[in-house]
Amino acid sequence: MELKEAISIVIKQERKKNGMSQEELAHLCNMDRTYISLLERKKRNPTLDVIFRMSNSFQMKPSTFVKMLEDIMHL
Repeated sequence: MELKEAISIVIKQERKKNGMSQEELAHLCNMDRTYISLLERKKRNPTLDVIFRMSNSFQMKPSTFVKMLEDIMHL
């Protein structure tokens, strides 16, 4: 599995688990909703800053977010 796909899965999974729309997540991360959509559709790669913002919005450590990516990618 490629990194973009793993990122897409984790973002969508955590967003839904937290009962958030793309718009709500974007607001919490101070980003545009279309950027969240692009990440979920594997059209963009997030920066480290974005990973930190999303992790904060999901109330988790960035290392937990990265660990989830590793687990999905079987690294």
